[in-house]
Amino acid sequence: MKRLSTVIVLLLGCTAALGAASPPQLSSLRAVHALTNAEASLHPTAEFDATVTYFRAYEKTLFVQDGDLGIYIFPQVDVQLEPGDRIRIRGTARESFRPYVLADSIIRLGRSPLPRPVPVTFDDLIHGRYDCRLATVRAQVRAADVLNVSTRNAWLQLHAEGGEIDAVLDTDDIGALRSLLDAEVEITGPASGRFDGKMQQTGVLFHIASLQSIRILHRASASPWSLPPTPMDAILTAYHVDDRTRRVRVEGTVTWYQPGAGLVLQQGVRSLWIATVTRDDLPIGEVVDATGIPDVQGGFLTLTHGEFRDRHIYAPLLPHAANWDELTQSRSIFDLISVQGRVVMQVRESTQDQYVLWSAGRLFSAVLRHPSGTVFAVATPVLPPMKKVPLGSTVAIVGICAMGDSNPFDAQVPLNLLMRTSGDITLLARPSPLNVHNLVILVGFLLLIVVAVGLRGWRIERRVRRQTAALADIERRRGRILEDINGSRPLPEILLSITELLSFRFEGAPCWFRLADGTLVGTVPQSLHALRTVEHLVAPASGPSFGSICAAFYPLARPIAVEAEAFSRAVGLATVAIETRRVRSDLLRRSEFDLLTNMHNRFSLDTHFDALIESARLHNKLFGLIYIDLDGFKQINDVYGHQVGDRFLQEAAQRMKRQLRPDDWLARVGGDEFAVLVHRVESRSDMQEIALRIESCFNQPFAIGGCLLRASASWGLALYPEDGATRDLLLTRADSAMYEAKHAKRPPARAQADPQLPAKILRSS
Repeated sequence: MKRLSTVIVLLLGCTAALGAASPPQLSSLRAVHALTNAEASLHPTAEFDATVTYFRAYEKTLFVQDGDLGIYIFPQVDVQLEPGDRIRIRGTARESFRPYVLADSIIRLGRSPLPRPVPVTFDDLIHGRYDCRLATVRAQVRAADVLNVSTRNAWLQLHAEGGEIDAVLDTDDIGALRSLLDAEVEITGPASGRFDGKMQQTGVLFHIASLQSIRILHRASASPWSLPPTPMDAILTAYHVDDRTRRVRVEGTVTWYQPGAGLVLQQGVRSLWIATVTRDDLPIGEVVDATGIPDVQGGFLTLTHGEFRDRHIYAPLLPHAANWDELTQSRSIFDLISVQGRVVMQVRESTQDQYVLWSAGRLFSAVLRHPSGTVFAVATPVLPPMKKVPLGSTVAIVGICAMGDSNPFDAQVPLNLLMRTSGDITLLARPSPLNVHNLVILVGFLLLIVVAVGLRGWRIERRVRRQTAALADIERRRGRILEDINGSRPLPEILLSITELLSFRFEGAPCWFRLADGTLVGTVPQSLHALRTVEHLVAPASGPSFGSICAAFYPLARPIAVEAEAFSRAVGLATVAIETRRVRSDLLRRSEFDLLTNMHNRFSLDTHFDALIESARLHNKLFGLIYIDLDGFKQINDVYGHQVGDRFLQEAAQRMKRQLRPDDWLARVGGDEFAVLVHRVESRSDMQEIALRIESCFNQPFAIGGCLLRASASWGLALYPEDGATRDLLLTRADSAMYEAKHAKRPPARAQADPQLPAKILRSS
């Protein structure tokens, strides 16, 4: 019995431990908002309802709010949402600047009123007090630009009392944006921040759904373009700053210091660049207090106007080994790190020593800056000796990670490592004996042996090498030209390459190609009368000539042995290039156009149809399809023959084409069947108007081959997405409507000849 009790206690303990290890599901936005980053790193599941305050589909940016709390959502599913949509979110919490939710399910429940935006100040925003909440702030517009028209992505830079604010705006109306310059406005949208790779806030960012979320309080007193011009050397007369930024104090260990320029402090996982003009001695590894004015430079947190006080506590830090992803995504910005690489270049400059290294398939630089004050006013700089490292050596570098960009969402950001002393580069392995330097020595020794054997043999070998290199270069160029012929390179560029190859064979003689239309491609001398000109026709096996290829030589120069063979090869290459381009162009046109009517064919229609459906789905637009059948076409063929029928189809296609707008699309999909894709549609009546114009264009008879033919057309239409959301469904609906219209007409009359008319008349209706 005692053993059984012990087992039960152990089982209950394990069950309790498992229950404690699995975080409970979060059932409200408030519960997610209350998480710490440490709790969010356990990725607890969450399911809750909230209201959409901002959504940008193509970059999956979603802000939601419930009551007085907001949060950022990253959707992993395709969904179309608008501000005011009430949704149910299911996913897992993740750590970041503040916890967010990685959503694997979003269900739209309906519509609800947007939360009331809370008025905020810059201090509220920079402290993150209303992060992700719908907020309103007053500011003056400094800059407004459309960054991408296709995604309707615009950018605003604003100045509020206390600091600068950035805003993204969903619009492509550049005129409306430019009219906001220097205006005092009130913007409304979810408030968030700008961050570096360590998720440290470096600025304020608003997300604005539309221009309606910007209320203009006071427009600029004058248009920026009506201001009087200011001399370039006098623009600072308009400069005025009221900076009330408070000085702050930080503490940490010095990991890098250059007197009169700056120092880097590190405390745990936090690092900070401090700009200073102080030149006091300060050993690396000392713990100091530093004060300065907070600023953001290059997207990184910094202190300017820095001053420091040594605590006389020596506590040096050990560098941590960083991988390439950490380095290029600014996760280790200003940290003391170590990395290994292979030295590929080293450069001595007046201000620094630079080592270029290869690591993980990428290049980066390690820089050791020279102390200021080593350069005399009238003499060359006195520099400390540079630590020489054999090229190809594997080294370990210790230094401060300095980036060129702070955006954590950008990949492959340029970086440098700032070394403190030459001791920060440590040789791990010397280069292999099989390196370029040793190979050069070996080749030089072999050349000396050749010279010792005899000058004659050396000259012969040199001549053979030159000829071999020239032949190899010729074959390489010829192979590249053949690749270009089979590729997509433009024909004029291929012909230019052929003339350059011929010029190379003739040791630089000018060569050019004269096309049949008179176009010249290549290098044509200004004066030809004083030169010996050779011209060879470029002609296919049958048909007119394509043109000719020409070369000009000095009159006294004798024809070289390879002249005829070089011209023959150049003519062959040019003939293949021109014929290949013509065949490709003809095949491409045959694949997309009907050869009889010169209209798009069924294949081209299907391709364009699918693209139009996708565009309409993404942008929530309408478009239409008109399906047309020519009444009585078979009777025309039977009475007057296929030649008259073909000419009738050509004339009918041209008449219908003239009834369409420039961006509408006409295709022949069968013997006497046509389809029209109408791009810009506001309602079904717009399509009916176009269809009636097409129908009325058959009112006038067709005068073809001495025959006066009267014809008509039946049509049916379908509207996306009202009549269907797929190509097959829209074609079926339009085809059915067309046949209903055809059957509603009276039966077609038989063909009759009228002896009173000079031409036969056929009426088919």
